[in-house]
Amino acid sequence: MTGRKRQKLALLLAATLTLWSMAGCGKKTAAETEGGEANSAPAVSAADIDITFTARDLDVGYDEGTATKVVFDGSSINIAGSGAALDGGVLTLSAEGTYLLSGQWDEGQVRVSVGKEEKVQLVLQGVTVHCSTGPALYIAQGDKVFITLAEGSENALSDGDGYSLDEADGNLDGAVFSRADLTVNGSGALTVDGNYKHGIVSKDDLTITGGELAVTAVGQALSGKDCVKIGDGTFVLTSGTDAIQSSNAEDAGRGFVYIAGGDFALHAGNDGIQAETVLRIDGGTFELVSGGGSANASTDAGGEAQPGWGQWGSSPGGERPDGGAPGAMGGAPDAIPAGTQTVQTAAQQTDAASAQSGDSAKGLKAGSELIVNGGTFDIDSSDDSLHCNGDLTVTDGTLRLSSGDDGVHADGGLRISGGTVEIAKCYEGIEGLHIDISGGEISLTASDDGLNAAGGNDGSSLGGRPGQNSFAGDGDAATISISGGVLRVDAAGDGIDSNGSLQISGGTVYVDGPTDGGNGALDYDGSGEISGGTVVAAGSTGMAMGFTSGSTQGSILCNFPSSVAAGSEFVLKDSAGNTLVSYTPQKAYQSVAVSCPAMKQGEKYTLYAGSQTAEVTLTSLTATYGQGGMGGAPGQQGGKMR
Repeated sequence: MTGRKRQKLALLLAATLTLWSMAGCGKKTAAETEGGEANSAPAVSAADIDITFTARDLDVGYDEGTATKVVFDGSSINIAGSGAALDGGVLTLSAEGTYLLSGQWDEGQVRVSVGKEEKVQLVLQGVTVHCSTGPALYIAQGDKVFITLAEGSENALSDGDGYSLDEADGNLDGAVFSRADLTVNGSGALTVDGNYKHGIVSKDDLTITGGELAVTAVGQALSGKDCVKIGDGTFVLTSGTDAIQSSNAEDAGRGFVYIAGGDFALHAGNDGIQAETVLRIDGGTFELVSGGGSANASTDAGGEAQPGWGQWGSSPGGERPDGGAPGAMGGAPDAIPAGTQTVQTAAQQTDAASAQSGDSAKGLKAGSELIVNGGTFDIDSSDDSLHCNGDLTVTDGTLRLSSGDDGVHADGGLRISGGTVEIAKCYEGIEGLHIDISGGEISLTASDDGLNAAGGNDGSSLGGRPGQNSFAGDGDAATISISGGVLRVDAAGDGIDSNGSLQISGGTVYVDGPTDGGNGALDYDGSGEISGGTVVAAGSTGMAMGFTSGSTQGSILCNFPSSVAAGSEFVLKDSAGNTLVSYTPQKAYQSVAVSCPAMKQGEKYTLYAGSQTAEVTLTSLTATYGQGGMGGAPGQQGGKMR
């Protein structure tokens, strides 16, 4: 640990000693998640998951002549064909085949129970079914069930807020509940109201290839235990917990979410999209709000921890069922009366589960790997906008993020090779054990560090700051590598901070760094080398750092005699008066680290900052001029200030 780090840590520890004693903070192991629960997800990578859609998933055709027709009329049912039988308030479909459903059923349940190797197609042709005591559609057994939304049709399925269940069906918890693989396709519309707990649940695979789905649920909107695969469609999902989730943590190659396309409007009390293992998105348009949005932040405007953060709402959209604001504590759930079959209401049940599980309110979240290959994202999240407990990769797409905690976070490697990433608000911008930026257009505004490569417990979480993260390695192993792209950083803390090494070999980097003396525009604990690219890192002088002697491209750390006003252009010119670099910081600055490919050893350069200038001769490839900073001996080496 460098002397600079020791100074920062000492200040932080002194300021937060009381919080340490109150929070009882301990170091989490690499196998623990942010919520403190053991991360039991299997080591599943993107190469292990099946992202294909079968021909039958995509086929929306059906033979109306041979299908069984079911027409509801309030409390009565007309059945034409075989395989369907009514018993009390349950319509059971017991034979493989196609069933056409239409009309309105005021109170009852459609149940599918066929052989384990048999398939059923349910064609919804304008049907409304409500069941107050259980799922409106319950798939008890079968190989695979296809729900086809007929063209131009409007359909609705809903449940009540309290179920009456026998012991065999005690785990039913969705308005649409399937124990078999479930596919939704077609071009019609389906509205699902999950008043008890979840909206659409499959205990196996949940696949959607089309249709217009509007789901409102006290719990999760869409849940596929083994996986959720979405090829296309329009989705308006409002959930008290996660909007889309896959939860299988036991079986290899399962527990993933794959999205190839579609239009999504997600309003989630907890995570927007959560995969226990892999989350891969190749396309689509996403408008996502989680946990009340970035206004429900982990820290206040003064950087102090918000005491209610992490206690997100559990009614649809993130508002508490007791009427409190997101982030506020809800009332304790009522006890379940002894001997009754009726389970507690969904809001009560979800509140209790949320309080015990350490749930998060991230935008996109994955256990082992998160990959964004394309799509347009507008994410407003109380917690991290993108988060992975393993590795995170962005290759393309447009991501506009606003976070109450980190913008993009990975416990392992974090790679950005293309696309556009705009982080308008966050605590830390881009954080991972290893950060590798090789392309793309990135801009971010952070109330703490812009880029942070960390190991062990993230230093920014001293004092038990909400959202603290654990990393799978020692801080000395942390790396930041920038080889391409354009990076613009506005950070109140360190601009670019590596608890290990910093390597820049290409790209364009502009940093509007800190104005206080306790942070620097550049910060690293090991080596800080530059071999290519253009860098202008402006900030305060107290902890300013330039590049180290292993660099093969010329650089200057210039500490000017006095502060320069925000909006004052910085310019670097060669001895012939040619402008090599220019940049206009939007905050006051006194120190600038600058490097570009045209800078050569032995050449003379002039640096302009407002009315101040410095004339510098590069006697070595890395040089520091002016008083202050951490990146070299103080003084004027081969140059003069005026």
